[in-house]
Amino acid sequence: MTGDAVGGRRAVVEAIRAGGVLDVLVAPGVRETQGLRAVVEAATTAGVEMRETDRRELDRLAPDHQGVVARLRSIEPPREIGERDLAGFPFAGDALVVVLDGITDPQNLGAAARSAEAAGASVLVSRVRRAADVTPAAVRASAGSLLHLPHARVANIPRALGRLQDAGFTVVGLDGDAPISIFDEPCPGGRVALVVGSEGEGMSRLVRERCDVLVALPMRGRVGSLNASASLAAALYGYVLPSRRT
Repeated sequence: MTGDAVGGRRAVVEAIRAGGVLDVLVAPGVRETQGLRAVVEAATTAGVEMRETDRRELDRLAPDHQGVVARLRSIEPPREIGERDLAGFPFAGDALVVVLDGITDPQNLGAAARSAEAAGASVLVSRVRRAADVTPAAVRASAGSLLHLPHARVANIPRALGRLQDAGFTVVGLDGDAPISIFDEPCPGGRVALVVGSEGEGMSRLVRERCDVLVALPMRGRVGSLNASASLAAALYGYVLPSRRT
């Protein structure tokens, strides 16, 4: 997708590092500020031109831009892969894969990708249909993670989970009705695929049936659930990563 742009300091830095940036536009007077130092350094290293422009132009290109916008040649992830590629992907022995079943909001997709990448996930898996696309808003919400994290867009999530199971993954699904919580039992060792469903419906029936383990997040307050990306972050840092500290 040509002619797109991404705003925000961290997202712009990651976009520059990933390549594909045409130029960087900054608001008048912000180039020398402390907050933009990382952007200036990344642009200088990559040989990307920076120039000042009116804030109204930045507003038009990207909302919530923090005074800086990168215009992109492409916003597609550089390493998008397909379902069949999962079987031959060079996964480590303790690899983590995050699977999104029906996440339709680009902001949620981006936030989930940011949590997945921060937790060391090898691949992000999501649907091709009835799911959020990688848009500038998603890239912004991911703080640029979608420009680095390999992303498998698949037509059939249960079938993709089967491929991961054939590759030695234990598939763990987050399910509010699961009989055990993330605190009741440790996360399985080895390769783990963590599945998160949509906010409204959760995982589909076929995806739930494909899971090896179902776990719930304990909800102690009046709110009955978290959004998908928040649930993912809680499960990654409260369940998956503690078992991998060694």
